[in-house]
Amino acid sequence: MQKIFNLMALLSFLVSGTSVAGAWYLYKNTDTLIEDAREKIVKEIAESLPKIVEELMPDIPEVPTMTGDAVPQLPSATGLPF
Repeated sequence: MQKIFNLMALLSFLVSGTSVAGAWYLYKNTDTLIEDAREKIVKEIAESLPKIVEELMPDIPEVPTMTGDAVPQLPSATGLPF
């Protein structure tokens, strides 16, 4: 029975030690982990942004080859009362 309790105590110590070691690692490397994540996010956005903008752009209409006069022509004077 004593061996089982000793084994449980050892396993409990290992779990606690692993938790403390993991927390210490995260505390020490927080800045590096955040910077790496930020770089990956910026890279993904930079790659996908041109595709998104291209999809949102409306179609450009055809430009006419010839247009009318700059100043419209007045109708003839027939039909005016004066």
